Amino acid sequence: METKTMNTDRAKEVKEYAIDKLSEYKDTNIYGCDMHNELFNTDYYIIGTYKSKQWLGDDAFNVIGEIKDYEQDNFGEVTTDLSDPENIVNMYVYIIGEQILAESDTLNDNWDNHLTNENIDDIITELKG
Repeated sequence: METKTMNTDRAKEVKEYAIDKLSEYKDTNIYGCDMHNELFNTDYYIIGTYKSKQWLGDDAFNVIGEIKDYEQDNFGEVTTDLSDPENIVNMYVYIIGEQILAESDTLNDNWDNHLTNENIDDIITELKG
């Protein structure tokens, strides 16, 4: 699903985050299919209500709509607490992260395999490109 409101500055920021974090998974034997979860679901991207509100800015309601559509399409129900800015930001980053990682042919080609250090370097290169 392509987000309708994805701010290019936010997407660039999340992509840089992913690129920086990917190198931490070298020598871990992580499966390709687990990378998205590891990068975007095991830790918060932003912690704190104030920071989350600042990050959302004027797009808060558009982002909420994107989350609702995504969760309804993928899970059949909305489970994110849409009254909590921190939850909203982190779910939106999860969605953006999915789209960013989908750009990597190496990750897609190694979905069911352990990623080698070379695979991770190739994913980083693809995301930078």
